[in-house]
Amino acid sequence: MVVPVPAPGPGAAASPRTADSVSFAETAPARVAAPSGACAGPSAAETAALVAATNEARVARGLAKVRAHPTLSHAAAAHSCDMATRGTLSHAGSSTRGPGPRLAQAGYGWAVVAENIAVGPRWDAGQALAQWNLSPGHLANILHPQAREVGIGGAFTADGMGYWTAVYAAPR
Repeated sequence: MVVPVPAPGPGAAASPRTADSVSFAETAPARVAAPSGACAGPSAAETAALVAATNEARVARGLAKVRAHPTLSHAAAAHSCDMATRGTLSHAGSSTRGPGPRLAQAGYGWAVVAENIAVGPRWDAGQALAQWNLSPGHLANILHPQAREVGIGGAFTADGMGYWTAVYAAPR
């Protein structure tokens, strides 16, 4: 979902592009123990690998790298946990209508925001990124030319479903 600024409107149309080849280990994603009432999520190494793969795709197309931002990462992880808890895939959260309001609620002043979400059985970060690379709209978010920062989060349910959120943004 791309949230244009300043005028609200539907997501930007993406031009067709070919997906990059990104390799990830074919192992079960690492789970990080969560405090009571929280969701288990990916390891820091797994999210760092997804940021690195995102930057490989951007640099290959002449775009600037994005840097991981802690507020975006926290918002992405919280949204993934919210989706996992509710068992739904949606840009709207329990307390927000989408990524823009969610980031504002987290205290991040944004000029541009785009969000990718995914869910799949036993999906690790590589599988989420592979699916996003196959979708012109999701790939357009990864390659948003104005994005400067990224936050990536995941949550895993007891039955092995992986919920993923990637937020691409530029601060005001």
